[in-house]
Amino acid sequence: MAVDHYENFPVASILMPRRLVPAVEAIYAFARSADDLADEGDAAPGERLAALQAYDQQLDRIEAGSVPDEPMFARLAHVVAQYRLSVEPMRDLLSAFRQDVVTPRYQEYASLLDYCRRSANPVGRLMLALYEADDAVNLRDSDAICSALQLINFIQDVAIDLTKGRIYLPLEDLARFKVSETALKAGIVDAPFQALMRFEVERARALMLSGAPLARRLPGRIGWELRMIVQGGLRILDRIERAGYDVYRRRPTLGTADWVAVGWGALRM
Repeated sequence: MAVDHYENFPVASILMPRRLVPAVEAIYAFARSADDLADEGDAAPGERLAALQAYDQQLDRIEAGSVPDEPMFARLAHVVAQYRLSVEPMRDLLSAFRQDVVTPRYQEYASLLDYCRRSANPVGRLMLALYEADDAVNLRDSDAICSALQLINFIQDVAIDLTKGRIYLPLEDLARFKVSETALKAGIVDAPFQALMRFEVERARALMLSGAPLARRLPGRIGWELRMIVQGGLRILDRIERAGYDVYRRRPTLGTADWVAVGWGALRM
């Protein structure tokens, strides 16, 4: 399954035990399709919110122990029952997708982190639950990694998000570094913009490193999976810095040489 659309989900990774692949694919299908309801096509905001509400109603049925008729939700119900998963992380995802429909700006970093708590952190929490490793310390570090990944995605996709009418850089940061929305939309990469992006990169890196001990703490395949994820996120930040923070004309992606570096970084962890 392609993962470029929902970057934070390690779908069918070669490091994932085969026994977990059907469960991860079922959760991914739910998250991917719900995300598409919020983002894709030309539906009106009210139609998008109604469709997401219908997803919430299906979660109600699953939580009540019944099996929905639709195949995607039937598979999800089976996974929830088999692994005794809470549906709350899935409800959090729906909450974030609804927010995407109605909230194109974030005034302060705390509000953006709250969005990350619902748009990204549930992914890590569900994965830890599948691995039966969801204790409080692991969840804390997983939240840091997932929020950092979401922030990195925002930094990487400033230009793409602008085409959707959204800005995921806190407005308080734009004001602090004297970067106007007009300049942001014009793709001006000047000293104030570079200072803003340097600040965002350093903050995302610090958050990622704060959660990185989880990757060393967890054994086996999940540990290696997380080390690759952490190193991949850090590598993207390095690429943004080397490009002079110009994410408009040189959106950073990882090539073969980068993945060699990511693998080496994972080994060193």
